[in-house]
This record gives sequence, C-alpha cells and structure tokens, in this order.
Amino acid sequence: KAELEDLCFYYLDPEMYEKIKNAIAQRREEQERFIREVKEILERELTKAGIKAYIKGRPKHLYSIYRKVISKDIPVDQLHDVIGFRVIVDSVRECYETLGIVHSIWKQVPGRFKDYISLPKENMYQSLHTTVIGPYGQKMEIQIRTWEMDRIAEEGIAAHWKYKEGKGIKENDEKIFSWLRQIIEESQQHLSDSREFLENIKMNLNLFPEEVYVFTPKGEVKSFPKGATPVDFAYSIHSDIGDRCVAAKVDGRLVPLDYELKSGSVVEIITSPKQHPSKDWLTFVKTPRARSKIRQWLRRHERERSISLGKEMLEKAISQEHIRLSNKEEILASIAADMSLRSVEDLYAQIGIGSISANQVIGRIKQKLHIKESPLKLVTKLVDKLRKKKTETKGIKIKGLDDIVVHLAKCCYPIPGDPVIGFITRGKGITIHRYDCKSIKDADPIRLIDVTWESTEDETYPARLMVLSVNKMGMLADISAAIAKKEANIISANVDSTADNKGIAFFTVEVKNLDHLNEVIRSIKRIKDIISAKRI
Repeated sequence: KAELEDLCFYYLDPEMYEKIKNAIAQRREEQERFIREVKEILERELTKAGIKAYIKGRPKHLYSIYRKVISKDIPVDQLHDVIGFRVIVDSVRECYETLGIVHSIWKQVPGRFKDYISLPKENMYQSLHTTVIGPYGQKMEIQIRTWEMDRIAEEGIAAHWKYKEGKGIKENDEKIFSWLRQIIEESQQHLSDSREFLENIKMNLNLFPEEVYVFTPKGEVKSFPKGATPVDFAYSIHSDIGDRCVAAKVDGRLVPLDYELKSGSVVEIITSPKQHPSKDWLTFVKTPRARSKIRQWLRRHERERSISLGKEMLEKAISQEHIRLSNKEEILASIAADMSLRSVEDLYAQIGIGSISANQVIGRIKQKLHIKESPLKLVTKLVDKLRKKKTETKGIKIKGLDDIVVHLAKCCYPIPGDPVIGFITRGKGITIHRYDCKSIKDADPIRLIDVTWESTEDETYPARLMVLSVNKMGMLADISAAIAKKEANIISANVDSTADNKGIAFFTVEVKNLDHLNEVIRSIKRIKDIISAKRI
C-alpha cells in the first residue's frame, strides 16, 4: 500500500514529492539519532520486564507525511510527527504488556490509541497503535504486534497459511475465507464497469483506514468505514434484510436509514415486506457490499418494469391495429432475432426504455403477416388519435402531451392538491413528484416538465403517515377506526415501539386529495394519547 501510494504521489505531484523527500533527507542524521535513543530506552525497559522484542524505527512514507502536511496546513520543515516505530513480540499477552510499558515511559496522545488485536479489521489486520510524546517533545507512533500479525500485515493474508500448513482450519481462518469470498462475489458483479470494480476492490481491501465498530443485538462485532449507516449494517447481515430495512434502533433509539453509526453502538434493523431499495440509498451508503446489492436490485427491477411497460405498450398497439396473432410468441421471437435481440423479453425491455417504439414492431409484424393498410384505415387511425381521451394520466395534465404513460412517484406519494412536477424517466414515461421531493432536488432540469392536476371523480391516491403515540393496548384499533371514519382505506401498516416505550406506526392510506388527507390526520390527532401524526 505504502509503495503504491508513494508511486502515485510521485506522478501526481512530483514537485511536492521532491520537496518532502529532500526535507526528510536533510534531517536524516537527526532522525537516526532520535531512533537510536528511543530504541535504547524501549529495549532497556522491555528487557527489565522479561520481554524479548524486535524494534524497528523509520520515517513514515512520503505520501503519509504529505497527508499530515495538508491536514495540519503547516510547512514540511515544521512537521515533526514523521517517525514511526514497530515493536514485534512473541505473544498477544506481551503486546498488551509492551503497551503498558510504553505508556509508563511516555505520555499518550489522547484519542490516538487503536486496538486492532481485539477488534481486527475485516482483512484480519491486527496490531496495537498508539501515539505518544517522545524525547524532545516529539510525537511518535508506535505499532505493537506479534510475528504472525506482522507477516500478515507485510505479506498479505496468504502469509497466514504459509506458516500453518497441515494445522487445519480454525475459526479465524473461516473469517478470512468468508471475507475473501465476499470480495470475489462482489467484484465479479462489477466486471463490466471498470470504475465501479476498482472502487469495490479498494474499499474491500481497506485502503481507507478509518473504521467504526458496532454490535449486533447478540453481541457480534461488525466493522464499517467511517460514515457507515444502518443500511450498510443491514446488508452486512443479509441482502434480504438490507432490501427490506425501513428504520433502525441504535442503542434502543429509533434512527433514520441515513444515520451515521458511532463506535460502540448496538444496532437493530427494522424491516417491512413492503420496503425495497431506493436510488437515494446510494448517496449515503459506504460499503461496497451495500452499494453492490442496491444497484443489483435496482437493475433487476428496472428491467422488470421495462419489460412490463414494453409488453403493455405493444399489446395496446396490437389491439389498436386490430391485428390477430395466433402465433404471437413465434412472430415476436423472429422479430427480436431480426433486431439482434436475444429474446422476446429483451424486445419488450427495449420498447419499455424507449430504444424501440411499439410502432416499429407493429411495422415488422405487418411485414411478417403481409398486411397492407388501406388509405381509409390510415385516415380513421389519425382521427381516433386526435379524439383519444386522456383518462390514462390519472388526473394529471401535461402541456402538449396527450398520449404518454404517467406514474406517481413512490418516494413522495403525490396527491391532488400537492404542487407537483414531472420527471421524464427512462423506461417509465413521466413520473410525477411533489415539488419539494428530495429525489429530484439535483435532477437534470432538461428532464423536468410542468404538470398540473385535473379534477377527478372516484379516484384515490396512496399517501404515507407516521403516528407517534403512548404505547398501550388498543391504540392501533383506535387509529384504524379514525382513518376509516374519514372513509380512507389502509393499504399497509407497520407498527413498532421506541426506546422510551412509545408506539410508532407507519401507514399507507388511500385518499382523494390533500384536503381528504388532512381530514384523516386531524381525525387521528383527536384520539387520546396520540403524540403526533404527520405525512411523510
């Protein structure tokens, strides 16, 4: 890692590379004297304690020094924290004894101690790291580890087995195998995308050292990159848990999915069978596994939606043309092959995403069936199109566009009365969002389109509610009755409790418009022991 970083540093910023290299070279004698002095002190004190140790000291690699210069915003010649020491001993017990001796000789720098022995990194790296104020008030980092830990750190995981041939597989080995399998499986999913593949490998190999450690409810320790969220935690357990997570409890407190996990917390995931991954999750997850699984789900379901939409569009076009196909699958398979597509599903998908129009396929069907249209039929079709009703848009009016597929966004659940905007979505036509929806906050303005609500009769729309209440028997029944009283239908409900024993419930209800929804919310708020009720 250090070698690669220094090599990249040399090519990316050769001027700074030479500046740091020369600054280190000018202080070589001073550094060598400092290293000898520290080694003599350590060897003397460790010998007194009966610990046989190998001590190595050297300046840190150039890119590491460069990062300190940048983070501390100081000139190279004023940076003194450039020397690191490694102490290698025979056993784990001696590692901790050595740590105690180091801290008895020199004062520890607060917040700079890391125990990677009791909590190894996922790649099984183990060592004790501490920073102390050494001779002449100079900071120095000391790493303490056993010989085997040093071999793994220097030579990689393969070194672990090189010295253990014939001794069988232990629990620690199983963890390593599991980690390696995970890297292989996840990396294979990105072979078609070189940048994503590289990102996946880099993160899996822990090239980003800052980590947080959290616990499962059963006490199992899990490590994540700094900034990881409950979604990362959920996917580390199982992809199904990740796909269905709706919230999490951290130390018994309910938190949102983008909450940043802190070391030492106990994390519990709350799931719902109605939940599924969102593109928004990709903006805050940190682990390659979570990112990979989310993208995998989105690709799979985007294809399913495209196939369904394409099939619907083609069948509608066939019906409008009054074409009878007794051997539809055979003809469509032939057309797919003619267009260099592998299957009829691929043909549907291409129609769904707009790469192929339904009319193109209709034209090929007519060629296969040797159908010719009369001039009268062409005129009739044109008149029918001009008279076409706009009932398919479910209450949405789009300026200048009559015949287009419209969907209501499931991220914000817009309903009549909400200010709305349309987003042109590949494979779905136009998706209607609430104007303040976070999903379109950074959307390409070119893909946004003005839309308005039209008056509709007997039409209902889904809306989501969150209700917080005193946790008592019968509360769910009271809330359901209040919703029913306002003639709103409950589509789904997910109920849980918070750390302070309050009831929390998430509802998806069907309402006619914004006024109707507000009536439902007011009805819920009238119930005794309701703390809050709001739309989400």
